[in-house]
Amino acid sequence: MNISKNFKSMTVMGLGYIGLPTAAAFAARKLQVCGVDINEITVNTINQGQIHIVEPELDILVHSTVTEGYLKASLKPEPADVFIIAVPTPFKEKKQPDLSYIEAAANAIAPVLKKGDLIILESTSPVGATEHMAKGLQEFRKDLNIPMENQGKGEFDIYIAHCPERVLPGHVMRELVENDRIIGGMTTKCAQKAKELYEILVEGECLLTDVRTAEMAKLTENAFRDVNIAFANELSLVCDKLKVNVWELIELANKHPRVNILQPGPGVGGHCIAVDPWFIVSQAPEEAQLIRTARGVNDSKPQWIQKKIDKSVDRILMENPNWTFKDVTIACFGLSFKPDIDDLRESPALQIANNVSNTYPGRVLIVEPNIEQLPKDSLHGAKLVNEHEALDMADIIVLLVDHKQFKKIPTRSIGQHYLIDSRGIWQN
Repeated sequence: MNISKNFKSMTVMGLGYIGLPTAAAFAARKLQVCGVDINEITVNTINQGQIHIVEPELDILVHSTVTEGYLKASLKPEPADVFIIAVPTPFKEKKQPDLSYIEAAANAIAPVLKKGDLIILESTSPVGATEHMAKGLQEFRKDLNIPMENQGKGEFDIYIAHCPERVLPGHVMRELVENDRIIGGMTTKCAQKAKELYEILVEGECLLTDVRTAEMAKLTENAFRDVNIAFANELSLVCDKLKVNVWELIELANKHPRVNILQPGPGVGGHCIAVDPWFIVSQAPEEAQLIRTARGVNDSKPQWIQKKIDKSVDRILMENPNWTFKDVTIACFGLSFKPDIDDLRESPALQIANNVSNTYPGRVLIVEPNIEQLPKDSLHGAKLVNEHEALDMADIIVLLVDHKQFKKIPTRSIGQHYLIDSRGIWQN
């Protein structure tokens, strides 16, 4: 285990899907870590050695590091050698990035900063966000010399870097360690200082660059993935119109040694791929034509699925003249934005299920094995059930997420239902 003598304490701002795993991972390397969150329930849960999110292996690590005294949670930041900011970066109006969470986190740590501290922004951000954060810190702490521009050299009191997370939900604890890490420093010394920190944890390569390139790297990775998913989703629309089985088509096309088409789905979700490309578009609207188009394709896929549901409802009512909309039962399988996790952020499956519950007055059943209750702010009137109840009661089945549990359902159980399979697991 590589333990640096220069880092003994850390404060992590934000204890969500990235902040808490990061805090626990460094605490497991014997740093004294204080995790900060504005949610008092989250703070209390962690201080009891428990977790508020689903992520394999995280519960064990949090319990052990809290028990051993290396990790604690708080509503306020404490002085530390390192500050990691891992807060959300949502949208404002017209898909413009909202930096208010980053600004709030920076303002919160400003009073406890001291000369020699390292500040790392891990939140996915538009290009220039780290410099914006640094300028805010300098205004608050005029007694400290803080680097405010993306520059190669210079002597400053505070080290600032941008190091975007690059982990996959469901595999976060492994990928935090194994994945290569991009480290963008406000200066060369800032990058080297951040590298020294991550070498405590990371077994992959630490790749040094400047701040703006590091910010753009994360956006580029997710925009690339978004464009590839958009191709698959658009292909599914074309194949549906031409009466071609898109799943068989992709399987055959991928036999080509230089073709690797992804699988279509109900859209794109999560806090990264569904969001990050818009950061590029917002800053270069005339240049980012392909990126914008891909976002449009993926954002429109839930409406296409909804039209499929509407057609199925119409067919059922035609076959049953005495029925009304209230007599039709629709079961939506899956709510999370990807398989086998509980994360509903930007989920197209949740969007579709919510549209169904708002559109149809009959029974709407939700099958999501990774949550214990439905979101309070949506799906009004819907009922959370298991897959057996849904198969027994539903007239229409809408497969939205290809959870492992759903793949085990025999296709013969699906035969008597109207089926909209957005992931192709029951295509036969």
